[in-house]
Amino acid sequence: MYLAELRGIERINRGGYNNNCLAWLFHCDGGFLSIASIELSHLAINLLMPTQWFVIHTLSGQEQKVKDSIEKRLKTEEMEEYIQEVLVPMEKVAEVRSGKKTVSTRKLHPGYVYINVMLLDDNRRILEKPWYFVRDTPGIIGFVGGERPIPVTPEEIAVIKEQISDSDDREKPKVNFEIGETIKINDGPFLNFSGIIEEIEPERGKLKITVNIFGRNTPVELEYWQVEKA
Repeated sequence: MYLAELRGIERINRGGYNNNCLAWLFHCDGGFLSIASIELSHLAINLLMPTQWFVIHTLSGQEQKVKDSIEKRLKTEEMEEYIQEVLVPMEKVAEVRSGKKTVSTRKLHPGYVYINVMLLDDNRRILEKPWYFVRDTPGIIGFVGGERPIPVTPEEIAVIKEQISDSDDREKPKVNFEIGETIKINDGPFLNFSGIIEEIEPERGKLKITVNIFGRNTPVELEYWQVEKA
C-alpha cells in the first residue's frame, strides 16, 4: 500500500469533510482502498512551525513547581503538539558535613526554566494558545524578552545539557576555589591541617595543595569535597 500520486490527491468538501481537511487516497493492487483525512491546522503546526527553546522567568524557588505544572497539564489541555520539553538545569555538588561527604543538587540558573515550545508562527508572531498556556502557569513572571521572547540557540542548549551530563558523572564542589587560597582539610590523614592551593584540576575534581608538616612544605592532592574554605 502506498500514497497515490498527486493526481490522486484532492480536497473534499462533502460527506462530513470540510475545507480544513485534506484527503489522501491509498492505492493497493491497482485499486483505491480508503481515504484518510488530516486537519490542515495540525499539518501546518507539525510541518511549518518547529519548536524553539525559550527561557521563562519564575518566582524564586518555584522552578520545579512550574516545570511540574506545565508537564501535568500538557495532555489535559491538549498542548502536547506545542511543547516538547521543559528543563530545569541542575548539577550535583559535594560538600562535607560533620566529617561526611554529602552530595546534593543545585540549580544552574536559579529563577529560570527552559521550554522547547512552538511559540512563533512563520511571520514571527506569537501563537496565542501556547503563549497563554505558559503565562497562566502559577509561579511564572513571564518570558525572557517580554512580549517579544527571544529564542535560545541550539548551541546554548547543548552547552547546558552537557553541563548537566558532566555533573551526573562527576559532582562539583559546592564552593569555588582559587589558586593561592588558603583552605582547611576536613578529610583524610591531614584532617584539620591548613594548606595553600597550588593547582586546580576541574576535569578530575582535584586540588594540588601545599601543606606545612613539621616545618616542611609537603605537596598533597585532594578531591574538592575533602577541603573547605579556611
